[in-house]
Amino acid sequence: MIDFRQLNGKTIAITGASKGIGKATAMLLDQLGANLVLGARNETELKAMASQMSTNPLVMSLDVTDESSVRRFADQAVFRYGKVDALINCAGVCMFHSSLTMDTEDFDRMIAVNLRGTFLSCKHFGQHMVQNHKGRMINVVSIAGTTALPGCGGYSASKFGVLGLTKVLQAELRGQGVQVTAVLPGAVHTPLWDSIEPKPDTSQMIPVDSLAKHIVYLLCQPDGAAIDEITIMPPLGIL
Repeated sequence: MIDFRQLNGKTIAITGASKGIGKATAMLLDQLGANLVLGARNETELKAMASQMSTNPLVMSLDVTDESSVRRFADQAVFRYGKVDALINCAGVCMFHSSLTMDTEDFDRMIAVNLRGTFLSCKHFGQHMVQNHKGRMINVVSIAGTTALPGCGGYSASKFGVLGLTKVLQAELRGQGVQVTAVLPGAVHTPLWDSIEPKPDTSQMIPVDSLAKHIVYLLCQPDGAAIDEITIMPPLGIL
């Protein structure tokens, strides 16, 4: 039986924490008494969210594409709490376009946020975890990181990259006490879909609160084995 009380007092950093998967996971971890370090570009949304929490989280404006911003985020987390037990990389962007008509700037943006951003966060939090010989990193990838989906050329390129990076980190860090897990969800009902036209049917997508629970389960796995990769699908498939 999983004992969620083990998360009480644990320090967990989340990127992309102001909305979607990051926000839902943060709200759940707050209920479980975790020390939270929350980063996102929109600091106003973060502060509004923090005002609803009971644990007085550390909130910071964070641009995951900017190494100095990521370094500051990690350093402040360690400064406030002394250590970081887990990192959850949720920051991401997605623009749906045919590969032949996609704006190059949109492609570059997805690579910068999704792939470079994950790399920078893992780099700076990972260095701290290696020093402590303990830690968990969870990278929210996507089923688009293993599956060719029309209209997702830039997104899939970035997410295939995140999955590859995660596998390398597993090989490099598993002997140093740091577990790295790739989470590959199918379509999740988040605000991402609000700007998509025609708007897809979100009723059969994974509820964001459900995915947050799966992520929290991963944080509570017993020692002695590691979960390298987990795929989480909506009831009817990818969508």
